[in-house]
Amino acid sequence: MTTITPELRQAIEQAGDEPVRLLDPLTNTTYVLLCADQYEAEDKAIEAGYLLGEEAFGKAGWDDPQMDDYNDYETRRP
Repeated sequence: MTTITPELRQAIEQAGDEPVRLLDPLTNTTYVLLCADQYEAEDKAIEAGYLLGEEAFGKAGWDDPQMDDYNDYETRRP
């Protein structure tokens, strides 16, 4: 596991509760560093959202076998 450098610790402290954005100058890619607790809470919130969506869509009739045609819409489109 990589450890936190003093410079990174300073950036984390300055960010407070916000995620820290890191730029890789070689690839110009931005990364986001956040506390593991924040990451896990976000992951659980997303999962809960999917479950609520599945429940709502099921109540709206999306579980009906006739709705399966929509899963293949792109391959059947004229």
